[in-house]
Amino acid sequence: MDVQQTIKEQVTTHDVVLYMKGTPQFPQCGFSGAAIQMLQACGVKNAVTVNVLADPEIREGIKSYSNWPTIPQLYIKGEFVGGADIMRELFQSGELQKMLGKE
Repeated sequence: MDVQQTIKEQVTTHDVVLYMKGTPQFPQCGFSGAAIQMLQACGVKNAVTVNVLADPEIREGIKSYSNWPTIPQLYIKGEFVGGADIMRELFQSGELQKMLGKE
């Protein structure tokens, strides 16, 4: 399976997927840490996280899959939501909570 198929399978078989640098317990960049904190603040307990630092193919592949140059990247029900800045805007407006079904 090529990396694009792997990514497609990951984002379509799980409700919430976050591609991040590091892990939820040990984020390796501030944006990834902020993304995890927002998901936790929304009450998300079943998010699948993918540490892009552990797999260079996924790290590059996710950028072309989404046509988005930065990480973290959030997917909800197979749809690309955005990175940390977009997540923050959505979180502050209450939209992220709605998208996650956690109003």
